[in-house]
Amino acid sequence: MNTVDPIIDADLDAYVDGELDVARRIQVESYLSENPATAAKVMADLSIRGELRLALANDSTFGRAETRDAARRLERGLAYGRIFQTVQRIAAVGVLVAAGWVAHTSFGAFTATEVAASVPAPAYVEDAVRAYHTAILRQSVPSQVVASYKAEDIRAATAIVMPQIPKDWTISDVQIFPSEFGPSVEMAIRTEDSKQISLFAVRPGAFSVQSVKHIALDNAEAAYWQIGDVAYALVTADRTIPLDRAADQLARTLY
Repeated sequence: MNTVDPIIDADLDAYVDGELDVARRIQVESYLSENPATAAKVMADLSIRGELRLALANDSTFGRAETRDAARRLERGLAYGRIFQTVQRIAAVGVLVAAGWVAHTSFGAFTATEVAASVPAPAYVEDAVRAYHTAILRQSVPSQVVASYKAEDIRAATAIVMPQIPKDWTISDVQIFPSEFGPSVEMAIRTEDSKQISLFAVRPGAFSVQSVKHIALDNAEAAYWQIGDVAYALVTADRTIPLDRAADQLARTLY
């Protein structure tokens, strides 16, 4: 029987920063599945990190220059705080930590977060993009569109909790599709300025807490995330829509 090292704060920090190898990440996610309070805190940290990235973007739409400068100072402060905590732990455990560091280095741990962009998206994202294209096709045949939606009915039928949709969005169609781990939900939506997007939700078969990630796939853009045992994807072919920001706002309504 393999012994699993205890999950400590450093592991949670590395999880938020995307610096764990696959094996340790799975151990942390298993720990989070048994500790909802800690999982909620980790999700909040992921959300804060996402907001910092938005604030640091070189685009005036994300706020004033002073705001971006403050975000940079905050991000550096968080980084320095974590470095200080790490030094304290190294001083406490000495040679054992050094040995552990060598072992982690051998397996390629603590890689930069940008590497995540080269990792293929989960299979459910491909399903979400296919559902989006299907919804576009359905809307070209008006007699096939049924705009009837109640979140409580969806939850009762599929055990999927749907995010709260902004009041200025219009739901034009809701469909349930089969998937490997049970039914999935596809919701066709028009934004306030009549742009077409799709919200996809499915139970992927594994518990996880993942912040919003982005991928371009099959002539569409997808922002996807997971909370607990339900995964979500916001999909559109319109590159002018701030998809990641909209996905983050939807994710917040689930808490």
